[in-house]
Amino acid sequence: MRQELRSKIIEVCNKKIASKGDNVGLSFYAFFANKNDNPALLMEAASWWIQTHKLDHFEKAQKIKEMVQKNL
Repeated sequence: MRQELRSKIIEVCNKKIASKGDNVGLSFYAFFANKNDNPALLMEAASWWIQTHKLDHFEKAQKIKEMVQKNL
């Protein structure tokens, strides 16, 4: 996973956790604007989420953040 996506995931997870608490869930769509202006990056996130890790549609933000940080 490219650094740009790792940074974005950690940033979004931190914001969600700060605003809604440690138990907040999210999907990989949370890392992108409603307008899909970077389909390659979206597909990279989807592949990591669905194919590589076989995650559910919604996962805890804390879990995702920890997974991404372990792979830095």
